[in-house]
Amino acid sequence: MTNPLLAAHTLPPFSSIRAEQVEPAVRQLIDDGRAQLKSLLEGLSVPTWNNLIAPIEDQGDKLDQAWAPVSHLNSVANSDELRKAYTESIALLTDYSTEFSQNEALYQAYQQLADSSEFAQLSQAQQQTISNALRDFRLGGVALNDADKKRFGEIQKRLSELSTQFSNNVLDATQAWYKQFDNADALAGLPESALAQAAQAAAQKNLPGYVVTLDFPSYYAVIMYADNRALREEIYTAYVTRASAAGKKADGSSAAEFDNSALIAETLALRHELAQLLGFANYAERSLASKMAESPAQVLQFLNELAQKSKPFAERDYAELCAFAAAQGCVDLQSWDSTYYSEKLRVEKYSVSQEELRPYFPAEKVISGMFEVVQRLFGIQVQQIAEFDTYHPDVRFFHIEKNGKQVASFYLDLFARDKKKGGAWMADCRVRRKTSTGLQLPVAFLTCNFTPPVGETPSLLTHDEVTTLFHEFGHGLHHMLTQIDVAAVSGINGVAWDAVELPSQFMENWCWESEAIPLISGHYQTGEPLPQRLLDKMLAAKNFQSGLQMIRQLEFSLFDFRLHAEYNTAAPKSAQQVLNEVRDLVAVIRPPVFNRFENSFSHIFAGGYAAGYYSYKWAEVLSADAYSRFEEEGIFNAQTGASFLQEILQQGGSRAPMELFKNFRGREPQIDALLRHSGIAPANTSAEVAA
Repeated sequence: MTNPLLAAHTLPPFSSIRAEQVEPAVRQLIDDGRAQLKSLLEGLSVPTWNNLIAPIEDQGDKLDQAWAPVSHLNSVANSDELRKAYTESIALLTDYSTEFSQNEALYQAYQQLADSSEFAQLSQAQQQTISNALRDFRLGGVALNDADKKRFGEIQKRLSELSTQFSNNVLDATQAWYKQFDNADALAGLPESALAQAAQAAAQKNLPGYVVTLDFPSYYAVIMYADNRALREEIYTAYVTRASAAGKKADGSSAAEFDNSALIAETLALRHELAQLLGFANYAERSLASKMAESPAQVLQFLNELAQKSKPFAERDYAELCAFAAAQGCVDLQSWDSTYYSEKLRVEKYSVSQEELRPYFPAEKVISGMFEVVQRLFGIQVQQIAEFDTYHPDVRFFHIEKNGKQVASFYLDLFARDKKKGGAWMADCRVRRKTSTGLQLPVAFLTCNFTPPVGETPSLLTHDEVTTLFHEFGHGLHHMLTQIDVAAVSGINGVAWDAVELPSQFMENWCWESEAIPLISGHYQTGEPLPQRLLDKMLAAKNFQSGLQMIRQLEFSLFDFRLHAEYNTAAPKSAQQVLNEVRDLVAVIRPPVFNRFENSFSHIFAGGYAAGYYSYKWAEVLSADAYSRFEEEGIFNAQTGASFLQEILQQGGSRAPMELFKNFRGREPQIDALLRHSGIAPANTSAEVAA
């Protein structure tokens, strides 16, 4: 049988892909790539775009087209067989990538092209591709001696294994724990939607009554609404000890087999060694070599200044919460109480709850309204396609059209389920590029973990989930609306990591606008848009505990960055030690000593954000300031939308992000808008964010 991963397809042939086909296909494509590169370099006297880089891009795209669906399936339809095939293949790919980046003849050919007269004749996207490649050759160890190259390759391969194992452990630990109840009494306080989901979870496990799990929608419902304090403590403890030595399974036995502690220690040591091999003082310096931020000192100054401005607001928020909880009889507020009493306080102050809003945000209405928002902003239309090859019945497929022509497509996979990694993300399936047969259109995977429909009740989203959907769609638009035809800088490719969150955070703003709310809301029973009285309450509550939320994100960012910037080979601190030090400086709420947040911090240990988690706050400055132009000119101003489309979304990674931002905004970014949007507005907030 022909291996479908080796055949040419416009879209992935999901129904034909089998785990046993993965490793042979990857091995074959890597062998083809090696043979092609050898042939290209033999006798190459004058390297040009067409005789060197274009054919390398073609071959790389073949490998990407095979690997993208496999990588996606490993995240959304995990199985033992696929996991094994994925792990074997990622080792091959890591070796291949290292080998490619350390090929001195190839590096010299790129350098020769960069120094040639042809370089000036190339497009901006082509020039940027070559400049990025030369940087990445150096970061890939091309200048190292043979012994160091060998060690570099060993480290890269081991880091890849550790990342995969970390992710597997988090998934397995999350699924290893659940709790069953015969009746709903123990779940008093949970809204009907959460109880219905718990009943459905029980049925799926062939158990009576109700089941709560550590999948986020289930966990969050319990921690926010369960009146039973002991239950909140139990599920909180299970959640924050996932993938640690203290983790537990459903039967109460130890889940220490999924402990990530040793993996974290080894990862940090290897990252530091890797950075020093390349001549950097630490991994934070290595991380910034391809980002907007110029130095670790600049990042730390940015985070510490933001923390300094935010902490008084966080302390005020916490004092209010403690006083409220005490008045309710909880005089010793614990971490498993904070979300519960915060929601009660929100309801008391603003007379609005997430559950009261949920019926107004059925997933279908939110999706169609979101499409209407981007049509008004960017002049695009989104059409659902009924017939397509899929991997799960929940998945849907859409085309994006502009001026009557298809420009992109995307898969939408919204609901939490077994064997699916938690969280929300966008990944590229196909990248826009010119080929010998025409233009390859971009395709994206958009993935979330929302509460699925239950019985006759459709999926109803909290407003937090609505903003998550808009966030991921913003990433998708960045990938799909690009007009760049060179793969390496098309869409999100080549975009500095600390600028990549700009379009995603930018799109969240429309979830709060009175002009947009009628488009994205409609009661699932009556169709009535969110009433003005509820919108007013929602807007009044928008910055509820924003100081605490800001400090929480800054805690994560400082922990990540200091973990990598301050690593000491002679006396390495544990991740927990560094986290404790950061909390001593910025935290307002101190979690219990058994909390092992870092053991499931997949962003930095399995997700590409190592020494880069600060990017969320860095890009939030950009997105808030970009959005302030819409506030000035009209949130549905077609000309402003066209400007954002042309200057940001269409440009991909073809130019430096600061250049693109200034083209759109007319100046460098300022922090004012972020502080204003967050309800944190000290007197002097006009300082520019240097980058």
